[in-house]
Amino acid sequence: MHTPCSIACLIPFYNEGDRLLAVLDVVTRVPGLEQIVCVDDGSNDPSLAQTIRQRWPKILLLQLPENKGKTAAIRHGLSQIRADYVLLMDADLQQMNRAELSRIVRQVRQGCPADMLILRRLRADWFVRMSRADVLLSGERIIRRADLEAVLSGPVERFQLEVAINEYMQQHQKRVCWVPWSAKNTYKTQKRGPVEGFVADAAMYASIVGHLGVASVVRQYRSFARKPLRLN
Repeated sequence: MHTPCSIACLIPFYNEGDRLLAVLDVVTRVPGLEQIVCVDDGSNDPSLAQTIRQRWPKILLLQLPENKGKTAAIRHGLSQIRADYVLLMDADLQQMNRAELSRIVRQVRQGCPADMLILRRLRADWFVRMSRADVLLSGERIIRRADLEAVLSGPVERFQLEVAINEYMQQHQKRVCWVPWSAKNTYKTQKRGPVEGFVADAAMYASIVGHLGVASVVRQYRSFARKPLRLN
């Protein structure tokens, strides 16, 4: 008889306010999540942490004294997780569907033929889909904890994590599939304005290319996670 595997959810955040609360309102009602860990990456608003503790006392909330970037926050949170799989979740998602996420979690717990599932943002804008960023850069993915630990043991920082995971999975010939995901993320231009948001996006892509190199970026675009997984 198959023993269901354990899954923990890990959410890093920085100044996300009500967006994070909306995400937590969904995630905390998904059956099968053994643990939910939130890592405050040096947010400026101390009342947000207080709100989380009051509404969801079972959430493990960790706080970094200063902003160190997404990867550092995930690395810090992962040290507190012992589950078989980790559901990585961005804190700025909109229009999440609890039934959809519950179905994905149930599939992994019951036995998933893939080493990692990427939640593909099917409602992303056309330019995101054209560049395959809806898959390659999706912050929502379920990955074996051991694989994530291996990735984080390397020189990965800030917004390089997703492509570093992709590279590791390809190099180690892991099976990666995607599943449809109807939630939408909040673009940096919406948070910071058009100019500052554009500059932040440009810096992110420059960091990604600098970390991987052009050849690896092209290889991921052409061949990584091309197959969908049919959910039961």
